[in-house]
Amino acid sequence: MSVLISAIKILIFPGILFTVVMGVLLTGINNRLVARMQNRVGPPILQPWYDFLKCCGKETIVPRHAKKGIFLNAPLVGLVVLLTTALFVPMLGHTMFSTGADLIVVLYLLTFVSVTMIIGAAASGSPFAGVGLSREMVAMVSYELPFVFVILAVGRLAGRGTDIGVTFSLARIAEYQAENGAILTHISMIPAAIAMLLVIPCEIGMHPFDIAEAETEICEGTLAEYSGRPLAMFRLTHCIKVYVMSALFSAMFLSGFSTGILMVDAQLQILFCLVVTFISMTVPHAVCARLKVEQVFKFFWTFVAGLALISLVLVWFGL
Repeated sequence: MSVLISAIKILIFPGILFTVVMGVLLTGINNRLVARMQNRVGPPILQPWYDFLKCCGKETIVPRHAKKGIFLNAPLVGLVVLLTTALFVPMLGHTMFSTGADLIVVLYLLTFVSVTMIIGAAASGSPFAGVGLSREMVAMVSYELPFVFVILAVGRLAGRGTDIGVTFSLARIAEYQAENGAILTHISMIPAAIAMLLVIPCEIGMHPFDIAEAETEICEGTLAEYSGRPLAMFRLTHCIKVYVMSALFSAMFLSGFSTGILMVDAQLQILFCLVVTFISMTVPHAVCARLKVEQVFKFFWTFVAGLALISLVLVWFGL
């Protein structure tokens, strides 16, 4: 029976099926809201799923000078790693994997997902993909620093009273918020929350931080040579990352809310993900122009990192 329950958790909830469904829905809602804010009709909410199925039915073309094995396997590895990452992020207190350093594991796995895209682009042999992967590396360097500061700030606040004074366990962070209220309600953590909201679209590669896939500049960049099923897997990975990042924000800053009624709590969790998606992805996409490469780096290492560092300093001194 325990094996069956574990299989259900991995395959259905809060595992693969739930993660994929939420990723597709959040991406579709985001696209529809962006269109409405720009006075357009917009695509159907399930358009990301239709695009995935359409790509699966297309021919996979491998460039002549590509490293075929790496080129074709990179999207699959990235998708599997991201689905594994989702199993560390709690949904209604349910996770398949839980360690004493969940946030560190999630940070490394998310980085590895971006690395698979870089490796796949490098294996394609395309000059457009080469420019895209260099931009993807700049984006990674840009958002990783403030992301680490946010994790340290949250871990320090939730880890007070522990042996080392800091925790990276999402379970411990959830327990702290259940006892003391959502971390977002602490004034000292508001700058870190804002920083995290700005990190999310860059981590996902969404406008205005989509410098690696700037269609009008470098022909899809890292994905320039991809088609068929490998492209479908990259597109699905993008959708899933939308859910994973919004759920991670909810787990880090908003997991203190609970009514004690499972269905109501589930709706609250989904609502939190929708709100995070709207604030961090929809609004910037609708109102901002794409930033230049050097602007992204400067923005994250000054303003965003500064916000996260303010919270880290305040929390470290007990404020």
